[in-house]
Amino acid sequence: MSTAPTAKSIITDTIYTIAGILFCGFALKSFLIPNAFFDGGVTGISLLIHELYHVNIAYVIILANIPFVVMGMFQVNKTFAVRTFLAIIGLALCLLYIPYPDKITSDKLLVSIFGGVFMGTGIGLAIRGGCALDGIEVLALYTGKRISFTISEIILGINIVIFLIAAFEVGFTTSLYSIITYFTASRMINFVIEGLEEYTGVTIISGQNQAIKEMLVMQLGRGITIYKGERGFLKETFDVHHPVDIVFTVVTRLELRRLKDMVHEIDPKAFIFTSIIKEAAGGVLKRRARH
Repeated sequence: MSTAPTAKSIITDTIYTIAGILFCGFALKSFLIPNAFFDGGVTGISLLIHELYHVNIAYVIILANIPFVVMGMFQVNKTFAVRTFLAIIGLALCLLYIPYPDKITSDKLLVSIFGGVFMGTGIGLAIRGGCALDGIEVLALYTGKRISFTISEIILGINIVIFLIAAFEVGFTTSLYSIITYFTASRMINFVIEGLEEYTGVTIISGQNQAIKEMLVMQLGRGITIYKGERGFLKETFDVHHPVDIVFTVVTRLELRRLKDMVHEIDPKAFIFTSIIKEAAGGVLKRRARH
């Protein structure tokens, strides 16, 4: 059963999308285009076409993304495709009409780093707004269902081709600096989407599970989930095993060190392992969530 988006969520998504468009436009007009730099994905293809054939980048971005918008309608949903198309139109209008500074710097290292920072920030904000300013991930999602490679591997392969073409057509130095731009943008996208409080799942197996459960809930204020299991099964005493409550909780990476120290104070032999959680919401985490 689907629910209609609230007015608040629509306004929030719109603000994220507009901010993302403005950041991307700034990165393109003030850093990448004046210095003939590139990025990965469809944006990189558009920049390459613009540099080689001197076609207006605003029109190229629209035309290059249309196939991926159509693909997104089938791979994701119609709402995503419409939002993405409108966002791309908005980016093109920004590139045509907003008077961004023409060229902030000619220093290649600064261009590669800060061009990537602003580009990644813009793409990340657009994703938080429920759309995409670059259709490469839609293509990877479509291709990934038909071949054995992961989405990340497909995106990497496409971008390798883009940077190889750029190296031969524009120059190896510019291509190498553009790889830094792409890497910086990728890291910024992750940071904008996931935020500073990246969550970590923690699983704890201990004979002192009751005390650990109390510590997690009463002292750390975390929600916990309990799995019923058995511990033991050692090589020397394989037939000796005991029932145990396996404790699972989610913390931020800033809290992880403190949690481990507190668990080991209770049981120095406790077995702890962690896993990265890309996104978490609801439950006790709901009070800590932020955009």
